[in-house]
Amino acid sequence: MEKLRAIGARRIIMSFVGVFICAVSIGMFKFAALGVDPFQTLMAGLDYVVPISFGTLYVIVNAVLLLFALFTERHYIGIATVINLLFLGYIVKFTQDLLENLIPEPALWIRIVFLVVGIVAICLSLSLYITADLGVSTYDAVALVMYNKWKIWKFKYDRILTDIVCIIIGICLFVIGGGSFDEIIGSVGVGTVITAFFMGPLIEFFNVHFSIPLLKLKKNKNDEHV
Repeated sequence: MEKLRAIGARRIIMSFVGVFICAVSIGMFKFAALGVDPFQTLMAGLDYVVPISFGTLYVIVNAVLLLFALFTERHYIGIATVINLLFLGYIVKFTQDLLENLIPEPALWIRIVFLVVGIVAICLSLSLYITADLGVSTYDAVALVMYNKWKIWKFKYDRILTDIVCIIIGICLFVIGGGSFDEIIGSVGVGTVITAFFMGPLIEFFNVHFSIPLLKLKKNKNDEHV
């Protein structure tokens, strides 16, 4: 029982930390204004045409995706899902506002630094809470269902596919809403392209070299004390 409680505590911490880092990294993407991750491209497009706050819109969209997960694979619904659904949008907004207040007119090199840090951070965060296996974000569940349940390709390719779909829909929403070129580039830029094609492989890299060893290391340490 002690081993199970310890492992459960570690997984809960990984889930909380993963979701928090994910939210902060998305705020960094928005601050850098060099393109957000693909799902946030979709959210930015929706935010442009739907007249409600981003935090509330984020909850609504994820509630819809939650229904998909419930009808396909409930295993991916857990603590991390609830935290992501209720709080991520608001943490993203807080992070973006904080950075814009601290650095009101960032130079290009500063924006690039925040973009790079954001890309690495978001991949690490997703790896942490996917490995913790206490639920994932409703969007992350889509690629996982495609891979684990429907047996479509490898996870990294499924992730690339869902990311590309999000980018296309996001751009279409900006165009429909009459968005300017600068507004579109702020959401669909180099950061979007990088994450669309490399997020899946980077998540797998962190799974293999960090998150899974971290979880196993804790288990081994517990085993030594039994």
